[in-house]
Amino acid sequence: MKRTLAALFLTLTAASAFAVNQTYTTDWIANTDGTYAGHVGNAARSMSVLPDGTFITAGMWDEDAGSMMVYKAGKRVSTLGAHGESQGSAVTCNTTYCWAPRQFSSHPDPRCPQNNGCIFRYVLATGVNDLQFAVSADTTERRADIITGAANWGQFVAFSDLPGNRIRLYKTDDTWVRDIPVTNPGALAFDRLGNILVAQEGTGTVLQISQTGTILHTLQLPTGEVPHALFYDFTTQLLWIGDAGPDQNIKIYDTRTWSLNSSYGDLGGYLNTVTGIAGQVGGKRFGKVDGIGRDAAGNIYVLNEAWGKTWDQGRTGGTDIRVFNAAGTLLYNLLGLNFESIAAPDPSTDATVFYSGTNIYSGTGGADWKFIANTVDPFTYPTDPRINPNTNSRGEHFGKVATVGPNRILVAHGQNPDSFNFYHFDAASSGYIAIPDGTLPGALFNDPAGHIRNGFCLDSTGGVWAGIDKTGVITHWPLVGFDANGKPSWGVPVTYAVPATLGVMSRIIYLPESDTMILAGRITGSTDWTSVGPRIEVYHGWMAGNQTNPVVITDTNANIHSLTAAGNYLFVGYVHTVPNIDAYNLTTGTDDLTLTNSNPNTYVGTDVDSMYGLVAYLRSNGEYVLMKDDYSATMINVYRWTP
Repeated sequence: MKRTLAALFLTLTAASAFAVNQTYTTDWIANTDGTYAGHVGNAARSMSVLPDGTFITAGMWDEDAGSMMVYKAGKRVSTLGAHGESQGSAVTCNTTYCWAPRQFSSHPDPRCPQNNGCIFRYVLATGVNDLQFAVSADTTERRADIITGAANWGQFVAFSDLPGNRIRLYKTDDTWVRDIPVTNPGALAFDRLGNILVAQEGTGTVLQISQTGTILHTLQLPTGEVPHALFYDFTTQLLWIGDAGPDQNIKIYDTRTWSLNSSYGDLGGYLNTVTGIAGQVGGKRFGKVDGIGRDAAGNIYVLNEAWGKTWDQGRTGGTDIRVFNAAGTLLYNLLGLNFESIAAPDPSTDATVFYSGTNIYSGTGGADWKFIANTVDPFTYPTDPRINPNTNSRGEHFGKVATVGPNRILVAHGQNPDSFNFYHFDAASSGYIAIPDGTLPGALFNDPAGHIRNGFCLDSTGGVWAGIDKTGVITHWPLVGFDANGKPSWGVPVTYAVPATLGVMSRIIYLPESDTMILAGRITGSTDWTSVGPRIEVYHGWMAGNQTNPVVITDTNANIHSLTAAGNYLFVGYVHTVPNIDAYNLTTGTDDLTLTNSNPNTYVGTDVDSMYGLVAYLRSNGEYVLMKDDYSATMINVYRWTP
């Protein structure tokens, strides 16, 4: 009996020695507030500031909150409207109401079927949408902004009807007063006498117009300046103009003399190379200034849009609100930089710096993370796919990165992509800016046609693997080197047959460190090319010749949508279900751990509805870092686990 118990004890001890540690931590990056209830909203594009320091932003989409957000003292206090109700192009508020354009919808609101050309009024205290009225006659535009400016003064509220080439003046109860013809009207403000100030971006002018329609003054800005946002200070009679041109700062004019008084912000914004590195964000290094305001205490509010425009304008480079005191000292910065995107750990920093398709972050997660840089330069590279408003993927905000020696390759893509955009970096000449190289499919890889719908991988050596739709093969482009400026080039492609056991291939992951290939099939009979499962094959020694003897992982969940791997683990994320992530052992094929949320104080989002919404990295200390796209709270979840 003693011998049996001793043997049992030794067996249990041996088993426990090889047991997988079930403890992991969760945190986040890319949002100032890591909670679901308090997260900074997605992609704010306009702002209104009230005297008491309350400020309201309008965007086009926040998955689980109103698309209009109300903030005060550095915290989100409420939301207005439904999550996809606002167009985001303009908002104006007084202490009782807010007015904002409705976005286009395939399900028009019967109260105002003009969609994009409608104005909704909201009760600020309750968030109730209590009034709707049509401002533009354009009822069919789906993408572009129709209402491009809004402002209120006393009992009046005015709106820019862009296709109508007019300013429409109303009473605050929606009683129409008159129309004022203006070509290409944009941002609006009222001066202290009730005259209307209107920006014309295309001509670089700001008009002062009386309420009866008389043009009182035309302010012509210097060539290259683009008046994108307006704020009139009633106390000083100064007009603040947000410049969306290369200066990326704020011009301040004295409306008594119409002379330039001063400027606010670093010349060139985040691309300035005197006060920082090109691409570096923070302080007064602005991007496109979307909103300006001032409260009764003299604090200055700047809504700064990080570049990264997309077709629906709802998934831009993110929300960036900076609040300064009267002396110009930064009081706080509210950031909500992620929506349907992912940031990949940079191997050269052992996962302390992260690259998304447009942004660079640093930190170990949680409250200590930092927004380092925006890698888009829209002026030097105006054809960069990341600022193409017609991209089918609704933005190129997902990032993959490989570091080879001193060189770094970035791949940017969208939520469920069938093309991938490649970039390199040249710190000496371009700082943090990602320099566009080309697209797969495309001339960069001598492959002008064919959607990438059967898997894609940028491996850690810079090699590129892809499953081109309907070819039935795995194509590998080996990296051959970099030129003197860091631009990569790839060699003649090598093709491999897709294992017949997979059926139609859906995903490719190659780990050069262990010569491990992971291939996943598509759900049998599914016409959804983004689907995965249930069979996943792991080939140890793929390049060495093992292309027929895999370890098989079977995951019967019908909602597999994202796979990533590092070290000895494959991580699987699911769509249309709980936010769980399963960690499969690549040696045994067993499901060793399901990551849910071990820390109830940390929000870990919902499901993963993006094909490449997970990215894993194995740090030098044995810790796995797993990044997860969280579209619900506009952030990136970070899991840390040491088996």
